[in-house]
Amino acid sequence: MACVDFMSVLHTSTKRDYLSRVNDAHYPKAKAAELARQWGHDYWDGDRRINYGGYRYLEGRWEQVARAMADHYELPDSPKILDIGCGKGFLLFDFLKVIPDARIYGIDISEYAITHAKPEIRGRLQEGNATHLPWDDDTFDLVLSINTFHNFYNFELDRALREIERVGKEHKYICVESYRTEAEKANLLYWQVTCETFCTPEEWDWWFQVTGYSGDHSFIYFE
Repeated sequence: MACVDFMSVLHTSTKRDYLSRVNDAHYPKAKAAELARQWGHDYWDGDRRINYGGYRYLEGRWEQVARAMADHYELPDSPKILDIGCGKGFLLFDFLKVIPDARIYGIDISEYAITHAKPEIRGRLQEGNATHLPWDDDTFDLVLSINTFHNFYNFELDRALREIERVGKEHKYICVESYRTEAEKANLLYWQVTCETFCTPEEWDWWFQVTGYSGDHSFIYFE
């Protein structure tokens, strides 16, 4: 298990006003979070003060992540790849640019995201929960999950980590929000609208050990 950073190139490209987020007059933090956790239109394509403010496919944005993963992991021909919390499937779509013969699968709790997914791969995505993955043991050559596992309560997180370990073979990767300082903790609390697990890197390492998760990981910090 190693800390491998595939995501900071995207995370650091966004500028954030933490105080405006938490103090917004029309969408104060509690209201924004309540709307966001419905995982519907407001979360993906609603007002930016709630969450994404329009989650659209941008040419090349996710391809750089897919290419970095493909370069890092020694995957077999025609690999089976699962994205847990796939959203609209943009990363999986770009994986096909990098590995055209990949067999891609995605699962997300949001019916809205699946319905509004990239049309070319919508049939490879399904609605579901990471705590109960509908695949056999050791099904996938690469299992990944980006910005999903910190949205679970503890009892869900335990199950989800065990599930990703179960369905994946050698290569697994998750990215989660975390904090190292009180300033980063405050910024995380101000910015997030769906996070339920607030852990330092050391606490995440404890979770990995307790659940037997053997894959790689990286952290997003709100500096």
